[in-house]
Formats: sequence, C-alpha cells, structure tokens
Amino acid sequence: METIKISDLNTEELSIFGETSEIQLYRYYEPEPGIFIAESPNVVMRAIEAGHVPFRMLVEDKLYDKEIPPIVSALEKLHGLESTENLTVYVGDHETLKDLTGYALVKGIWCAFRRSPVMDLRKFCEDKRRLAVLFDVVNPTNVGAIVRSAAAMGVDGVVLTHGSVNPLYRRASRVSMGTVFQIPWTMATKDESEGVNLIKLLHEYGFETAAMALTDKSVGINDTRVKNAEKLAIVLGTEGDGLPKEVIEACTHTIKIPMYHGVDSLNVAAASAVAFWELV
Repeated sequence: METIKISDLNTEELSIFGETSEIQLYRYYEPEPGIFIAESPNVVMRAIEAGHVPFRMLVEDKLYDKEIPPIVSALEKLHGLESTENLTVYVGDHETLKDLTGYALVKGIWCAFRRSPVMDLRKFCEDKRRLAVLFDVVNPTNVGAIVRSAAAMGVDGVVLTHGSVNPLYRRASRVSMGTVFQIPWTMATKDESEGVNLIKLLHEYGFETAAMALTDKSVGINDTRVKNAEKLAIVLGTEGDGLPKEVIEACTHTIKIPMYHGVDSLNVAAASAVAFWELV
C-alpha cells in the first residue's frame, strides 16, 4: 500500500474524486463496468465485505490513524495480502479535500472501487419471491433509502429501470448505509425498461405485480389477494409523477396505503418501507 500526501490538486489520479461526474465514473472503463466511489468508513467496509477491492482512497489526515488500519485489516483478512498491493491512499487536510471534491467528506473518507457486471434480469429473478421494482426513481437519496428499507424488511431483491439512479452512486450508497452491498439488485436494460416491457417480463417470470398508485381501483396494501401472492413485485414510481398510467394498467394489482387526516401520499421512500413491511 502506498500513502501519498496531496501536494497538487491537478494530479491525474485524483480526477476521479474531483472533476469526474457520476455518469463518467459509471462509464470509466467502457466497454467494461466502470468504477464507483464509496463514502464513509461504514459504506467502504460493507463494500469490502461484499467482495469489492478498492484501488484508490482519499482520507482526511486527522482520521488516517483511526480509519485506515481497520480497512486494511479487513482487506487482508477477506481478500488476502495481495489486495493492498495496488492500493494508493491519498491524504490531505479538511480544506484541501473539500477543494478537491467540492464536498466536506462524510467521516473523512472516500474510496474508489471497480464495478462488477450487473446480473441478467431473468437469472436475477429465478430464486426470488418478493421484489422491489423502482420505475425511473431518479433521486439518489430516495434510491438509497428504498434499498435500505428493502434490505431491512426482507425483500429478496431490487430491480431498477434503466432510467433510475444507479444504487452505487455515491450519495445513494451512503444514504443506504451500505445496504446496497447487502441486498441483491440489478438494473433492467433500456429495452427491458421501455413502456410496459418490464412488467410483462416479470409476469413471464411468474410474478404478480403490484403498482403503488392512487386510482379508483386501488386496494389497501393489506388486501389478502396481494399479500398471498406466491411471487410478488412491488412497483414504485418516480418522485412527484408516480407511475405512468400504462404501467399501472399493466400490473396485476394497484395498491395504496390507507391514510388519515386527508393525507393522500407519502414520500416514495417512506411509502416503500410501509409497503415492504406489510407485504413481506
């Protein structure tokens, strides 16, 4: 492992922490999977425990002695001594790292990992009974919170449309508290995500689908016809607009959370937690 004190913010190796966008990180090694940045020691450790090996780290100098040894120890224990051979750790003070990244680093650490290929949708669905389906959910905070709720409530896996935020985006993985590395997930292709194709595919793979939406035909999430489905995919829509009408109509069920005091909806992340608890 090599440790380098930052002296030049324009060093090429530091560009992934500063000027490189999330989309650029995702496409960094095309046609191979790109890279992702994990933020905070907790998320970094979850990534390592899930099988990912970091190749570059950024750490605040005053936190180096506290945060780096446990990470190195976990790496060597889980992935062997060779896992740290190509690891470079860049160190700087709080203001230097803020100037580089544009952010105050959460708990003083960012870590770069290479992505793994996402699983084919059909194969992903084979051994699962309860799925969360995120249909064009574009807010990283909501994606992270939904994944965290899915993991906590026992959902078997999460499927995201091509238009959704990737769960490994830095903010999404941080908000999830690292649970993006604890629950299986995959992203549908652009073609699979088009129109109602994803809903049709889920039906083909043996799932009933339940769209969370307010319509005249919506039933409560405690409806036994929904709860007793052998295989169920709970479909959640984007912030504000919700699910497209054609997607709702293509689903087996349309479900809602019974509410009081004239409230008609919850934030999609809050709604997901309630629905997962009831339906899983």
